[in-house]
Amino acid sequence: MKDFITEARDKTGGSVSPRDAEGANALILDVREAEELASTGRVAGALHIPRGLLEAKADPSSPAQAAELTGALAANRPVNVLCASGARAALAAARLVEMGYTAKPIEGGIKAWQDAGLPIAKGGSA
Repeated sequence: MKDFITEARDKTGGSVSPRDAEGANALILDVREAEELASTGRVAGALHIPRGLLEAKADPSSPAQAAELTGALAANRPVNVLCASGARAALAAARLVEMGYTAKPIEGGIKAWQDAGLPIAKGGSA
């Protein structure tokens, strides 16, 4: 698994720190499950798409596309991907890069976001 994550980070050109992600003009995409958002909170304004639905939601030709995400692709707006620790985010960001997006994982996930003192909204989906 460690090798897959390293390879994924290489595909995205590395990762972005929580502080840099928060201050960027990028879409924050949270790929955690709904239960995780409910228990640990979420980043206000982040788009929530569980990792298992990512490809369908990111494909502009899919009837299941997420307009906010495919709009980022059309506008060439970067996507910073968040998960619990950074592993799923790295894999998801690499997949988005393969699909034509500009994407990077957020280092350390939601825990690093909280440790940096950045705002968290409680519960619910983004």
